[in-house]
Amino acid sequence: MTSPTVTGIILAGGASRRMGRNKALISLAGQPLVSRVVEALQPLTSEILLVTNDPAAYRFLNLPMVPDEEPGQGPLMGLYSGLRAAPGDLALAIAVDMPFLSPDILGLLLSLASDVDVVIPRAFGRLHPLCAVYRRATCLPAIETALRQGQRRLIAFHPLVKVRVVEEPLLREMSPDLRALMNVNTPEELARARALLRP
Repeated sequence: MTSPTVTGIILAGGASRRMGRNKALISLAGQPLVSRVVEALQPLTSEILLVTNDPAAYRFLNLPMVPDEEPGQGPLMGLYSGLRAAPGDLALAIAVDMPFLSPDILGLLLSLASDVDVVIPRAFGRLHPLCAVYRRATCLPAIETALRQGQRRLIAFHPLVKVRVVEEPLLREMSPDLRALMNVNTPEELARARALLRP
């Protein structure tokens, strides 16, 4: 069931340098990657925002679009801009290039958010800040502080808030091979994603 207190924020502001073209619009199984992310969010929220400085490219989605408050400042500014525009108390911030994202894994993250400000998965040896839950009221001022200090890393503000890290054993209950957290940043990763879809 969708929740009015949860906003989906899709960050589509990256330059896609490693892919060589706009990865959000690359077709996988007949769908642009961004559309696959939208579908994963829809069972959890009726409020989905797209953070982009190229709204014309995404008009086909019929979603509200938000520009970066200050373009060229990296993904932390994108997260900040999305959170500022979000009507809900909690936000699911998602990268645009996650072809196997599932409502199950997003629901797991939301279920762990009641007493913290950030719920973030750790898999493949790293944190995934663009598949995470953020509490708007506490994260916005913390991100503002980080940005004022010239910090751009998506986790730069974590020392200022309460963070829950979700480790692989629990994540594997929802996605046994962790493909739900897979990103497609390069032609090689795109080829792997296409291979995973073959019968």
